[in-house]
Amino acid sequence: MSPVVAEVFLYSCIVVMSALAGAAVVVLNEKSTRLVTFLAFAAGVMFGAAFFHMLPEAYEGGGWWAFALVPLGFLFVLVLERYLVAHACEEPPDCAEHVHGRALGLSAFLGLSTHTLFDGIALGSSVKEGVGAMALLAITAHKIPSSLSLASILQAEGKKRGTILAYTALYGLMVPVGALLYFGFDAVLRFESLAPKALAFSAGTFLYIAVSDLLPHVNKHGRDKPGRNLVALAAGLLVMFVLARVLGHTEH
Repeated sequence: MSPVVAEVFLYSCIVVMSALAGAAVVVLNEKSTRLVTFLAFAAGVMFGAAFFHMLPEAYEGGGWWAFALVPLGFLFVLVLERYLVAHACEEPPDCAEHVHGRALGLSAFLGLSTHTLFDGIALGSSVKEGVGAMALLAITAHKIPSSLSLASILQAEGKKRGTILAYTALYGLMVPVGALLYFGFDAVLRFESLAPKALAFSAGTFLYIAVSDLLPHVNKHGRDKPGRNLVALAAGLLVMFVLARVLGHTEH
C-alpha cells in the first residue's frame, strides 16, 4: 500500500468515526423530549452549512451562475416529498404515517452525502499535495454537528438506532468514495467545475429541509420550551459560523 493511499485510508476512518460519534449523541439520548431541541440545532446547522460554507464555496468556484442550482435543489426536495415519497409526518414517532414517511431523512442524507463526497475529493487532492492533515481537521470539525443533525432527523421519523447508525456510516463513507473518485478520474474530469454546482444544489436541499420541515416541527412540538429551542437553533448557526471563520475554505 502506497503512503498516499494509507494516509487517505487512515483519515477516512477518522472521519467515519467522527460522524458516528455525532450520531451517537442522538441515538444514546434517552429523553425523547430532547429530540425537538436536537431538531432545532439541526436546522441551525443546515442554515449555517448553506450560508457560511456551501454558498460561499459555490460562488468562489462557479460565480453567480452557480446560484441558479440553489432553487433546483429546493424544488428537488419539494417534488420528492410531495409527489414521489410520502411526506414526513409531524406527529409523534408512534404515528403510523410518521414511521413510514421517508422523504425528509432521505433528502437530508442525499444532501449531506453530496457535500461529503466533495469533502472526499478535497481530502484526496490535499493528501496528494501534502496538506492532508489540514483538510482532515476541516472535514472532521463539521462532520460531527452534521451527523448529529442527520441522526436527529432520522430519529424524528421513527428510524431504529441501527438504521440511523447505518445511514450515518454511509454518509461518512462518502469521504473515501470521493477520494477514490479524485485519484481515479483526476486526469480525465475537471472536478473544479462540478463541485460548485453540486454544492449550490445541496445548499438548496438544506434550505428546504430547514424551512419547510425542521422549523415547523420545532414550532409545533416545542412550544413548552421555546427559549431552549431558540438557543439550540442559534447554537447550530454559531457552530457553523465559527467553523467557517476558523477553518476558512480549506475543506473544499
